[in-house]
Amino acid sequence: MEGVNKKDFKVCVKGKHIKINYGKYFKRVLPFFILIVNSIYAQDNAVAINSIADSLYKSGNQKIKKGIFKEALQDFTKSLELSKKENNNALVGDCFSKIAISYYYQGKYNDAFEAFDESITYYQLTDNKKGLASSFNNQGAIYYYLGNYPKALDQYKKALQIQEKLEDTSQIAGTTKNIGSIYMELQDYESAKSHFELSKKLYTSVANEKPLIQVLNGLGEMYLRDSKFEEAQENFETALELTKKFNDERREVEVLFNLGKLYYKKQDYTKALSFYNESLTKASIQNNALYESSAIIAIGTLQEQKGEVYAAMQKCKEGLQIATKLKVISIQEEACKCLYNAYKSANKNKDALLYLEKMHLLKDSLNLKQTSDKILKMKFEKEMLLDSIANVEKERIIQLAHKEEVAKKEKQRNMLLVTGAFIILIAVALWSRLNFTKKAKARLQVEKDRSEHLLHNILPEEVADELKENGYVKAQDFEKASILFTDFKSFTQTASLLTPQELVEEINECFKAFDLIMGKYGLEKIKTIGDAYMAAGGLPKPDANAVKKMILAGLEMQDFIKVRKRENQQKGKPAFDMRVGIHVGPIVAGVVGVKKFQYDIWGDTVNTASRMESNGAIEKVNISSATYELVKHDEELTFEYRGAIEAKGKGALEMYFVSLKSSKSVKKIQKNNELQFSQSL
Repeated sequence: MEGVNKKDFKVCVKGKHIKINYGKYFKRVLPFFILIVNSIYAQDNAVAINSIADSLYKSGNQKIKKGIFKEALQDFTKSLELSKKENNNALVGDCFSKIAISYYYQGKYNDAFEAFDESITYYQLTDNKKGLASSFNNQGAIYYYLGNYPKALDQYKKALQIQEKLEDTSQIAGTTKNIGSIYMELQDYESAKSHFELSKKLYTSVANEKPLIQVLNGLGEMYLRDSKFEEAQENFETALELTKKFNDERREVEVLFNLGKLYYKKQDYTKALSFYNESLTKASIQNNALYESSAIIAIGTLQEQKGEVYAAMQKCKEGLQIATKLKVISIQEEACKCLYNAYKSANKNKDALLYLEKMHLLKDSLNLKQTSDKILKMKFEKEMLLDSIANVEKERIIQLAHKEEVAKKEKQRNMLLVTGAFIILIAVALWSRLNFTKKAKARLQVEKDRSEHLLHNILPEEVADELKENGYVKAQDFEKASILFTDFKSFTQTASLLTPQELVEEINECFKAFDLIMGKYGLEKIKTIGDAYMAAGGLPKPDANAVKKMILAGLEMQDFIKVRKRENQQKGKPAFDMRVGIHVGPIVAGVVGVKKFQYDIWGDTVNTASRMESNGAIEKVNISSATYELVKHDEELTFEYRGAIEAKGKGALEMYFVSLKSSKSVKKIQKNNELQFSQSL
């Protein structure tokens, strides 16, 4: 108390000493004085907390740009906690938006959707229309990546409506560019080009050059596809200048590769090789595996054309290895094509045939919707052609009737005219008969093709061919088949909340998705039993990778159900949870009966797989110890040992939950280089 007299009093507030004169009214004034001082310090403390939250948010942004997504997520999560504590709702909305982006880049799509929904809630609360448009746009981008183009278009349109009200030309340009990307995926190149052109015009009007890189690159690809080399070159070169101006090394790799493709098409192989090599060098530095594999294969293809077949083999094998890890089918197909040509040129026909078969298998695995669109387009063109022929015939008949009317009015008729008219009628009759015969044959062929298609839908192709050839199918033993079962938890209870039509529609949506997943991995759907789904791998042709493929398919099925559940809950509809079980072992497969053919499998392995499902858990893939032993060293998978669990009729069975490692999920994202978030990146 040195330096303080008897009438002074020392008060400690928030760690600081304040000297107050002790007087008559001190006891009454002191509580109010402390309240005022604490209020001042509380305000200072709030400013400090908000400052820390803002710094963490900015740090997370920098880490996203560097691709450090896990650490970015930690910064955004800490910033979110502090912002919520201080009711800083504006920053809360921004944090949820960036958390969603961090989840997306780690392959956690369901978490990303939920975080974007939270950001939308806070943006609506704070009337942040720009942030709201950004979140809608980013959700559209995720739907675009997942291949759900109608949903993507819905979200883009929501974003566009807000952006147009805000008259935000730069953001309108970005959303227009994203819609152009959808048309590009649907192979509607004219619509894609018109959207890219409009996006270019809008960006140019506001002098926003950096986003023009992707637009110009897309336009260059459109022109290159149409062999308009000058226009393509102009767009690519302008895009390249902008990548250097803004130091955008990731986009520079893409543009350099496209310039290589341009000069390859122009048959200027020296320049093509130069651009491919430059693209490869920069892609390797950035660990951009997608463009690294593409450039290596492009170089190998050039070497093969120059007669350097052994160098080409080495390059294309290297590229194929990277593309296989990325699971990008189109690039794998290019590599197999290069290897086929190289081995064929080297007179190594056995190896050439091997890669030719692989090339055809990969080609068959490409987008089913693309094939469907082509069939619809061909059907439309055929109908247009038939309409055109019908119109020509109608016009010919009208003209003939007119000539006959004129002939009737003529006073002089002769036999030559009568004979000529008779011959014309005979020719028309013969042509009509011939046309009828052609149409009948065409209809028969259509019916035959339809029957073939139906049979292949019921039975595997090899089994269907054996049945057509012999009239029966021999049963086959398979020593190592992978069997999958799925079942909806509490199906009866959930189904009671739906009308019969709604129930059938919901099951149909799920099973259609499962069928596509099985087709993607080359697995066989065996049958559905009520709400259960059964599939098998490694038959009718043995496949060394069947177990891994079945696990990946099971995980993808669970991902679909999670997203489906989320969408139904948002609409206030009942939703299903699902269990998945997988076991590997010997089975017998064949066709039973003479009517309503069915390819089925039998054996204790089937029963054990069913027990794996029934003893599993929702949103999980449960596998047996036999399955675990075959994949336990796989670097892409991680396992959770569950112990020995009692299974009905089987006793205690060791079981494991299996999932993908997060690092592989990030690699999977990298193949979608065209996916762009608006504003946030």
